[in-house]
Amino acid sequence: MWTIWAFRVLRTYAPYITLPFAAAIGYIGYNMENFVSDKYTPFNESIKEARSERLLTDEKLDSAASVEALKYSANVLGKNVSPSLKQ
Repeated sequence: MWTIWAFRVLRTYAPYITLPFAAAIGYIGYNMENFVSDKYTPFNESIKEARSERLLTDEKLDSAASVEALKYSANVLGKNVSPSLKQ
């Protein structure tokens, strides 16, 4: 009979019983992780800044006069032309 009463009490007060144990375990685990791990994160510049720096240092973009012309190896529209249109 007392086991039914004990289970009712444990079920009712379970959060109050387990919360201190969970808090203690969490506190110990958090401090152990701080002790073991290295929290140093090196500084990396943003992607946007790195891209702008790379574009500024590109030799091909130094002046507008030194731009290479686009050269196509073959005309795309010239493929599979009928013999009457090849003139």
